[in-house]
Amino acid sequence: MPKIALITGVTGQDGAYLAELLLSKGYEVHGLVRRSSTSDVNTTRLKWLGIENDVHLVDGNLLDLSGLIRTIRDVKPDEVYNLAAQSFVKSSWQQPILTGEVTGLGVVHILEALRLERPQTRFYQASSSEMYGLIQEPQQSEMTPFYPRSPYAVAKLYGHWIAVNYRESYGMHASSGILFNHESPLRGIEFVTRKVTDGVARIKLSLAKELRLGNIDAKRDWGHSKDYVRAMWLMLQQDTPDDYVVATGRTTTVREMCAIAFAHAGLKIDDHLVIDPELFRPAEVDVLLGDPAKAREKLGWQAEIPLEDMIREMVDADLERYRAQGARA
Repeated sequence: MPKIALITGVTGQDGAYLAELLLSKGYEVHGLVRRSSTSDVNTTRLKWLGIENDVHLVDGNLLDLSGLIRTIRDVKPDEVYNLAAQSFVKSSWQQPILTGEVTGLGVVHILEALRLERPQTRFYQASSSEMYGLIQEPQQSEMTPFYPRSPYAVAKLYGHWIAVNYRESYGMHASSGILFNHESPLRGIEFVTRKVTDGVARIKLSLAKELRLGNIDAKRDWGHSKDYVRAMWLMLQQDTPDDYVVATGRTTTVREMCAIAFAHAGLKIDDHLVIDPELFRPAEVDVLLGDPAKAREKLGWQAEIPLEDMIREMVDADLERYRAQGARA
């Protein structure tokens, strides 16, 4: 019998790549999706990967405990990957309560559903490097103290610690991946890397003249989502649950990342990049740099796709999207 996995947030970047990975390993994959009366489920990313017909979509919401219990009872998953969240940092200041409910309390809802219905299921919680915020050490490891700097980061911190609590209190196989920034052509347009590559593609095709950004001196540890979902899977294959930093160990400024994108398109960055003070965060996270030593030693994991290759892939994908719509340089 194949293993059964349930992925919350399956229509997002990581959910789609994780579904692709699990299907390649012979899993039966179910994905929890939140429907609304105004739109159908957005399966664009699953379609991009050619797997939209291979994933079993289940209606559900992280705020509905009874619905989660029914889903666990029906699906009977061997592994649950909780990737769903209100994950846009900027929006968390505008919607702090919603972010706290979905990104924070949503975690305990699904853990409680598992505890009551299927406690033997292995659980993965998507934690975030944003929890480090005002960094307490130059390079952040599993032992670095947290100092969240946004409502999103505070909510993620609750989700992280409640997973640890259920592991220690109930003996559940609950692991958290403290993932540093990870991107791909499937990244949402509101995130800075995709905003950059989309903007570069629009400028290249004469659909725009400038790209407006906020703090381009912020430094991030960027990897590829394909690499990072592999780490998620590896965590749930371990005999003992634990928490792991997933990162490249390399930090790059937004400015440097932009330069790679513009150069790949044959454009000069100074001709098109505009700094907009309105786009600065209320409380900035200046530097994030992860230490992936534990993941390398215990999981045998390391990032394989360089930042430069990832950014070029994203620019090419955005050019392809616009050309498919009839845009021409």
